[in-house]
Amino acid sequence: MKEEIGIILVAVGVIVTSIPAFAFTGQQYAREAKISLEQARAAALKAHPGKITDEELEKEAGGSGLRYSFDIASKQGTQEVGVDAQTGAVLENRAEGPNPD
Repeated sequence: MKEEIGIILVAVGVIVTSIPAFAFTGQQYAREAKISLEQARAAALKAHPGKITDEELEKEAGGSGLRYSFDIASKQGTQEVGVDAQTGAVLENRAEGPNPD
């Protein structure tokens, strides 16, 4: 019985620790993106260093029409950085407005 509980706890731990790797919205568009989430994160953090607090892949006007959008917190406040999911170009880098997405 203890062995079974141990196996279950290990399985739950593996699942829980893997969730952040897929914790962005817009996963249904991931197959359309040429740039990986990791590459887009790197481009966003290069444009505005800080801590990513929210990330999504969305269809939005501008660029290729598919972009990763990141909220990045820093001492100056929260910045919204958009990265084109096809080219990796930074399309947006501005302070988060009063009505965040």
